[in-house]
Amino acid sequence: MLTNFKNHISNNFPALKGKKILIACSGGLDSVVLSRLFKELNYNISLAHCNFSLRGKESDEDEKFVISLAGMLSIPVFNKKFNTKAYKIKHKLSTQVAARKLRYQWFDEVCAGHSFDYLATAHHLDDDLETFLINLSRGTGLKGLTGIPVMNDKIIRPFLNFPRADILYYAKEKNSTWREDSSNQTTDYLRNKLRIEVIPRLKEVDLNLLNGFQQTQKNLNESASLVNDYMALIKNLIVNKTDEGFEIDIFKLQELPNTNALLYELLAPFGFTAWNDISNLLVAQSGKQIFSETHRIIKNRTSLLLVENNLVQDQETYLIKESDKRIDVPINLKIEQVEKTSDYIPGIVYLDAQKLKFPLQLRKWQEGDLFYPFGMTGKKKLSKFFKDEKLSLLAKEKTWVLTSSDDIVWIVGIRADHRFKVESQTKSILKITLYKNSQ
Repeated sequence: MLTNFKNHISNNFPALKGKKILIACSGGLDSVVLSRLFKELNYNISLAHCNFSLRGKESDEDEKFVISLAGMLSIPVFNKKFNTKAYKIKHKLSTQVAARKLRYQWFDEVCAGHSFDYLATAHHLDDDLETFLINLSRGTGLKGLTGIPVMNDKIIRPFLNFPRADILYYAKEKNSTWREDSSNQTTDYLRNKLRIEVIPRLKEVDLNLLNGFQQTQKNLNESASLVNDYMALIKNLIVNKTDEGFEIDIFKLQELPNTNALLYELLAPFGFTAWNDISNLLVAQSGKQIFSETHRIIKNRTSLLLVENNLVQDQETYLIKESDKRIDVPINLKIEQVEKTSDYIPGIVYLDAQKLKFPLQLRKWQEGDLFYPFGMTGKKKLSKFFKDEKLSLLAKEKTWVLTSSDDIVWIVGIRADHRFKVESQTKSILKITLYKNSQ
């Protein structure tokens, strides 16, 4: 296997030569063999071990074993003990997800702190088959069937082409020792059930199961590449970049075949799973929105707005004193006394200073707010004004209002209030300018 591994690394990972590699080592068969092979090939490696404190003494013994292995190989080792159960409860995660988050957060810290070029994990071909079957059983798209990536940024998986049987054969041939995780023998988890009960039977039925699976993965990855190329063209046709995220043109989308499949490919990378609801957005009322863990998609008349999910709205009120010349929080405003007004420019308002009562207040708009729009007669609710102006839900959420003694002076950057306008008898003019960035 050493020769096969050497050729595999030379052909597929040529950039590793001369680089610092951190190996995620649990102490189990796969990571132990990966460490030994890299050491035999004289690569610059170190080990990193996570003690998740989930199996008591057994977890501590795993940690000691990895430290001992590093000593035997004469390489550095990093080890970290986690209170996984506390982290799981605090963040409301499953044990597996909590361990994964803790593991990779720490790996990132070690790599950054010690200038490692790559993190190597010991995922092998059997692991890839398990992942394929898990995703298949849960319902997935093409991407979910393409398997574990060989390389993902700085994470490399050099064993993905090798079946576990080859790894085991090498370990026994070299009289290697490793640790057995007792939790791998329980069928409480779907992955373990597949590994222990399902895949062995599939191998009995088809002795060339893994070879066939590899060919399937190759075909699926080629199909995925084709879809990616097609989606790049589609994005240019129907997706526009905005200051907040992306805008998808619904009319142009519906003109294309396989509308729902296109929506899936566009939105799946952002964590969306409620596909029936997302499909219904195409005909929903404006303002309807659906959330993923990190993003939200908003129906806005003839488009879908994709933005990062920020549920925390700024409800604070910011005061502006009479002596203030500028503020930079929460938005950038320049405040100055001027002798005369100029033609209307978006983002600038001229006010009769004597009609204002300081301190002025700057806050987000609220339901029930009303004002007297400049250029119009009578009062109007902001909600009705926004509707008439065709402001999107996102634009409304970002809107600030400037008030004086609870009276709205200016819907910032949009419309002033008629009551505070500059008139012929005005003696003091206050000019307020909105900037997108500090100036």
